[in-house]
Amino acid sequence: MIRRSGRAGKERRGEPASLLVVGLGNPGARFEGTRHNVGAEAVALLAERHSGSLRKSRELARVAEVRIRGERVALAVPQTFMNESGQAVARLVHRHGIDEPTKIVIVHDELDLPVGELRVKSGGGLAGHNGLRSVTAHLKTQDYLRVRIGVGKPPGRQSGADHVLRRPGAAEATELEVVAREAADAVEVILAEGVDEAMSRFNSRS
Repeated sequence: MIRRSGRAGKERRGEPASLLVVGLGNPGARFEGTRHNVGAEAVALLAERHSGSLRKSRELARVAEVRIRGERVALAVPQTFMNESGQAVARLVHRHGIDEPTKIVIVHDELDLPVGELRVKSGGGLAGHNGLRSVTAHLKTQDYLRVRIGVGKPPGRQSGADHVLRRPGAAEATELEVVAREAADAVEVILAEGVDEAMSRFNSRS
């Protein structure tokens, strides 16, 4: 079960979501297209694919509710900064009737994976990711699912923070666009066939 902290937000009415999918990033035009926002971009793409429109909500996020293979899925992009993502996720969990961490998928950038690689993961550590740290702090669990999008290590002496907050060059941006679509595919597989099948299918790719 999920232990919630802080204000839960608007009470859920009606059918709960089968899955809550959250794409991490930073709000505002200055962060659009940066490596840190690739998770948010993947979820926006997923919403568009299923005729959803991400709109501002009381849950500190832009949210769309869509049907994927007949299942209700809540898609969200927090409008907090990355290191406060958990505030939005905790409210979204309550709003959409999520009672188990395995019904939450966090889509995020990953420094420990080469550019363009994708990994699906169930639970695990935080790998120094401030967004995951905030989500874990608010939910009191690390057992949620992750779709990790590789953005690579920073070059030279550049810090990880500088690296993820910069926009990639044209070739890398194209790679990230492709893997964002694959991340959306991975979420669909998680919903339809389960996380084990998604890990088998996507984690074997190079």
